[in-house]
This record gives sequence, C-alpha cells and structure tokens, in this order.
Amino acid sequence: MAPLVDGFCSPQSTISLFSERHTGPVNTAKVVRNLYILPCCLLLLNLCVELVSYKAKMIDDVMLRTAAIMAMVLFGGSLVAFVVAPAIGLLVESLHRGSRQQWGWLGEIGFLVVLGLLVFWLYYRIYVIGPESVLPAAWHNPPPRRS
Repeated sequence: MAPLVDGFCSPQSTISLFSERHTGPVNTAKVVRNLYILPCCLLLLNLCVELVSYKAKMIDDVMLRTAAIMAMVLFGGSLVAFVVAPAIGLLVESLHRGSRQQWGWLGEIGFLVVLGLLVFWLYYRIYVIGPESVLPAAWHNPPPRRS
C-alpha cells in the first residue's frame, strides 16, 4: 500500500505503486471473489429490493409506501451486509472450493457458470414473468381493489 502523506497518497508512491511489476502468484480465489462472486451477490441484493417494491404495492398511501420501502431496504441492507452476505460468502466459498478440489479447473469453471445461470434465471423470472414467480403462493399480493 502506498504510504500516506497528510491523509493522501504521495504522487511518488502512487506512481511506484502502478509501475511495480507483480511477480508473485495471483490469488485466483480473491480474483474470482472480487470480480464474479461479489457482483453476483449484489445482483441478488437487487432482486431482494425488487421483491420489497412488489410487496410494498399493497400500501395504498404513496408517502407511507415510500417510507416503508426505504425502511425495508435500510433494514434489509443492514441484515444482508452483516448476516446474510457473510453466510452466503462462506457457503459460496465452500462450494467453490469443493468443486475446484474435486474437479480441478473444470470444476471451478463449472461452478462459476452454474452461479451465473442461477442469477440469470432469477432475474428472468422476476423481470419477465413477475415477482410472483419466485414467491410462495401465500406471499402473493392480493388482486387490486376496484374503486
């Protein structure tokens, strides 16, 4: 890491940081985590926000609906950040490690393809078919009331 000068990186250290050659082995687990698994988790969080918006349509008052969406997203974001994301990270890491150990390079690629297909399938179901397609029947919104 570049040394700090009054809270900022000095120009010389920043230049040397980018001009140094990396000669050690690349940590593929960290690269895969940062470039593929974390974006997939963010996409899944976006799907949760979409489900919150769907359920909030049950509230008729638009101001109350907006406040409810904000509260649910803030609470859900905190819950995801501190509880769900670490749990998902451990699960994904163990599944990823297991497939890589058992099947090698091909297992790693297969795992990443399956993870990508799962996220794509969920997006397809929610955005094309509708949020009801991934929710249990008891959680569907009631039909709109006719005035």
